[in-house]
Amino acid sequence: MATLDYDEIKPRKFILVDDVPYEVLESHVARTQKRKPQNQVRMRNVLNGKVIPGTFHASDTAEEADISKREALFLFANKGEYWFCDPNDRAKRFQIDEETIGEQTKFLKDNTLVDVKIFTLDDEEKYVGVTLPIKMTFVVKDAPPSMKGNTAAGGGKLVTIETGAQITTPLFIEAGETIVVNTDTGEYVERLKK
Repeated sequence: MATLDYDEIKPRKFILVDDVPYEVLESHVARTQKRKPQNQVRMRNVLNGKVIPGTFHASDTAEEADISKREALFLFANKGEYWFCDPNDRAKRFQIDEETIGEQTKFLKDNTLVDVKIFTLDDEEKYVGVTLPIKMTFVVKDAPPSMKGNTAAGGGKLVTIETGAQITTPLFIEAGETIVVNTDTGEYVERLKK
């Protein structure tokens, strides 16, 4: 495992603090006139989901956590349980709870290929997250009616997609249409031509 210097502890990095894996969410290297630079971070404990602040000084280092990825197929959700399987063997099923998946649950569609993040410590594996494809297509289930002549002014409206998530789209999007959404930002990308 790699050792990271204080200024290499950045968002999307996984580090070990007292043998507990954390995902760095935000980091800011502050240089004050009298003190040595320090990296102030917000990090999420991948085992329990708690977000805490942390400070790393110029002399500090952190061990990179052993996080690997494995492709999985999302099968279905039921009462807060999210079921996945090995893409090559549907009998090899496993469940990841809603807290571990986090915000990404609103974009999970049945039969979507995802990357499951796995933390390994002392030969024991634990699922710690899910990465969706950046761009995914969704059918718009519900959209407020468009008003004629209002599209030139720009603006947007809130529509509901097939997973139940709400997305802000341009005014011309209507129910039944298929749109592309950036799952990283939750933003509308484009409308698919019929």
